[in-house]
This record gives sequence, structure tokens and C-alpha cells, in this order.
Amino acid sequence: MAAANKAAPLPSTGTGEWPGKVVLVTGGAQGIGKGIAEAVLDVGGSVLIGDLDADAGRACLEEWDAAERAAFLVLDVSKEASVKRFVAAALKRFGRIDGLVNNAGIADPTSGPLHKLDWSEWKRRIDTNLGGTFLCSKHALPALTRSNGAIVNIASSRAHQSEPDTEAYAASKGGIVAFTHALAISAGPVRVNAINPGWVVVDAWKKPGLRRKARLSAADHAQHPVGRAGLPPDIGALAVFLLSSQAGFITGENITVDGGVARKMHYV
Repeated sequence: MAAANKAAPLPSTGTGEWPGKVVLVTGGAQGIGKGIAEAVLDVGGSVLIGDLDADAGRACLEEWDAAERAAFLVLDVSKEASVKRFVAAALKRFGRIDGLVNNAGIADPTSGPLHKLDWSEWKRRIDTNLGGTFLCSKHALPALTRSNGAIVNIASSRAHQSEPDTEAYAASKGGIVAFTHALAISAGPVRVNAINPGWVVVDAWKKPGLRRKARLSAADHAQHPVGRAGLPPDIGALAVFLLSSQAGFITGENITVDGGVARKMHYV
């Protein structure tokens, strides 16, 4: 791994379970998805990352020193045919699927005033963020059932808190939270959980040419009770735990990872 993107040491699962485990990570070529894929590789698992950005996906494979355990495929999670190819490619390459991380989505939360929001733009965000979670879960579930695997959905703290003009994004992420607990009941013993990231700084986890040093102020960090904004390895560490047997009694949960911001009282 490149030093700048190296995840912090993860707690051992204590079971030696990761070698041979295969995890699919959608939107896995940059940002939080890349951090999750790296966390899986760091504990000895294998990953197939799917992303619309082919250059970013190829860059990941060149960067990671894990050629036999990492693969990439162009993926549009809003298209069922693309999702089918993605799942089939994982089974062809690795022979099994033990985990699915539904991370892909339109990241920009702002869609403008509601009375000016086109139906097509609303639908695009719902189809990608929520629809993609549905499609990938649907087509990976048979293999996950065979392996007694797990799903981790990446929602957002915006499923519970909002800024103006973010209705489509909030609705899509709130839908993921509800989809998570519904599927956990339907799909058991396959476990299904969600992570709500807060402010996660992804500048160093972008593809070459877009990487830069994050420009956050002391005030940006100080608003977090832990004293800093988040990083992709913070999400990756929890995803690895939720995918592992150590989380074997956890399902249907929605865990916020935001440095404590959601627990602060704000009076203006």
C-alpha cells in the first residue's frame, strides 16, 4: 500500500478467517470505498472493486501489492445488467462471495431547491444510491447465503441530519437505512448492517492526478469531539469488523461514525 493511504492497524479478528474470504466493494476505486477495499486487503482478504471510473480502478490495482487478491470491473450500480456481470465476474475469478459492501453512490448531497428539482435528477439519485444497494444485494445474496456471508451498506449521517436543498440525497440514504433492517430480517442468517459516515476527508484516496493534501482548518477538526475529521480507514475498520465473525451477533444495525458530531447539542 502507498504510505499516504495505509490504513491504521486493525484489531485482529482472532480467527485467521480472512485468507480466502472474498468481498465485493462497489464504488471501490476512490474515497471511502477505496479505504474499505484496502482494509479488507490489509487483513488478508480478497476484493473485487466495481466503479464507473476505469482509470481509478486500474490505478488501484497498480498501487496495491496484492495482484492475486484484487480485481476491478467497470460497474454502474443503477443498471441491473452491469450488476449481474459484476457478481458473475466475482464468482468466476474467486469462486465465492463472503461479503458485499454497497458503497457506490452520487456523493454530492446538494440538488438545489425542491421546487426546481427535476424528476429525472431525483430519480437518478434514488436509482443510484438506493437502487444500486437493492440491485447488488439482490444478485449477490444467493452466493452470500451459501457462504453465510454479510452485507455492509454505506448510508450517511445525512439520513438523520440535513442541510438545505438535500432532499434527494437524504431520501436515498434514509432508504438505505430502512432497507438494511428489512433485509436483515429477510436474509438471515446473512447479516446486514449499515454505516453512517460523517465528515470523511477523501483527498488522499482519489485517483492519481486528483489527489491533494486536504485543506481543513483547526476549526473544522475541532467541531468533532474526537478532535479531527474522519478518514476512509475509519470506515474501513468498522466495515471489516462487521464483515467478520466477531460481529456474528450483530445484524440490522445502523452505526454512525462521525467523531461524535451527531451527539453534540447545537444552540444558535
